[in-house]
Amino acid sequence: MKLLILGGTVFLGRQLVTDALAAGHDVTLFNRGKSNTDLFPEVERILGDRDGGLAALGDRHWDAVIDTCGYVPRITGDSARYLVDRVGHYTYISSISVYDLKGGEGPDECTPVGTLSDPATEVIDGETYGPLKALCEQSIEEVLPGRTLVVRPGLIVGPYDPTDRFTYWPLRIYAGGDILAPADPAAPTQVIDVRDLSIWILKLVAERATGIFNATGPETMSTMGGLLAACPQSDDNPATLKWVEESFLIDSKVQPFSELPCWVPRRDEALVRADITAALERGLRFRPLADSARDTLNWRMETLEQRPLIAGLSRKRERELLALWDKVSNN
Repeated sequence: MKLLILGGTVFLGRQLVTDALAAGHDVTLFNRGKSNTDLFPEVERILGDRDGGLAALGDRHWDAVIDTCGYVPRITGDSARYLVDRVGHYTYISSISVYDLKGGEGPDECTPVGTLSDPATEVIDGETYGPLKALCEQSIEEVLPGRTLVVRPGLIVGPYDPTDRFTYWPLRIYAGGDILAPADPAAPTQVIDVRDLSIWILKLVAERATGIFNATGPETMSTMGGLLAACPQSDDNPATLKWVEESFLIDSKVQPFSELPCWVPRRDEALVRADITAALERGLRFRPLADSARDTLNWRMETLEQRPLIAGLSRKRERELLALWDKVSNN
């Protein structure tokens, strides 16, 4: 299969290229050449900016394109229009964040998506990210009806994750000692290993699958307790989890996902209760979470000195919160 990947050097894009090459596909990358430029020297790379620079692709043709880096509908629409007669199939990597979630019910693919008061905005922030991704989906489907696959991942984890949103936990558990654990060990959480997601996406592309799929995991609901238990511990300094009530975390202005990755308050639990029935029926499968945690730990330990964690509680903040929690809970 001749495959064009928009992006292709960061996290999911990187994994897609790795797996596509392993499967014998002919891969072309189109990106600005700003990230991980030493990767994949054997792969054809077309340098250009998709915001006004799509002409760099010329009149080439590919069997399929995977769009890993579309955030603004104007730009994804331009990409779709330029490629409409140059590709047979278009895959767009969207997000679970597209949904307009209300109450505790997890979304399936028919759940309404968020909207914007100004659909023309190109400001990407916590409020606009999801609705803009939904508009990106629509901009592509309008141009390539019946030829578009939309994948809506949840939190993607595993080696080479630049966000550290899951990585914090394997590192923190392995470091040991008293660890602030969020709220309730039975609270739900969902993640998907980048390698499982990549292999499944390439399978669907090869099948020319169309439609929309939620893509997160595992197959049965995971919990915060289960996630933390899956992280390797050090024999020299075992971890002791200190479960802290949600109300205390909220009152202390602890930020879900950024300061305590993978945790969301009860009011937002629908975000980690996504229905993945359709993806399972199309073959999505998952490695054990313990494998993801172990591989993430091994990778990140090698890079920690060069690039400190950018997510999770600082040790100082964690100690302060635990000391305050001890006072509050013992009164």
